[in-house]
Amino acid sequence: MAEDKQTPEEEVEETVETPDVDTETTEAVEIDPMVAMEAKVAEAEDKYLRAHAEMQNMQTRFAKEQAQAVKYASQKLAKSVLPALDNLERALQVEADDDAAKQIKTGVEMVYKTLASALEDNDIKAVGAEGEPFDPNFHQAIQSVPADDDHPADTIAQVLQKGYVLADRVIRPAMVAVYN
Repeated sequence: MAEDKQTPEEEVEETVETPDVDTETTEAVEIDPMVAMEAKVAEAEDKYLRAHAEMQNMQTRFAKEQAQAVKYASQKLAKSVLPALDNLERALQVEADDDAAKQIKTGVEMVYKTLASALEDNDIKAVGAEGEPFDPNFHQAIQSVPADDDHPADTIAQVLQKGYVLADRVIRPAMVAVYN
């Protein structure tokens, strides 16, 4: 029982020790909000930098997409016009016997040249000529022809239908016969 009774000095020591612990905890708590605030600032700064980088990437992507749209804007029109150009070429292959037919053929030739010039002005070019090397990126082989000394293998023997490119994009591959 004597041990159960504490002297006033022991009680004071216990009380004194408790505030010391609380003071340390309070100091730690006072420092902890500062560290937390610094972490929040760092996190906010990181988010800002990421958002800024994303905005720059989006602007760059948008500018590229706009440039592509402008560059290839005439592709749809060209695809629609090419069959008419093919028909004009076929009409020019027909022989004109009398003066009236020759005049009509001259008119068709003028329309053909104007249309071909308009396509050329819009960076639409014909691809596939006899004697060119065969390139599967621009040509579609429809048939093969035996090669000989005058005509090496993998060259175009005959163009069955012209192909067209817009800048660097194939609108329609040329249909060709290839020496094999």
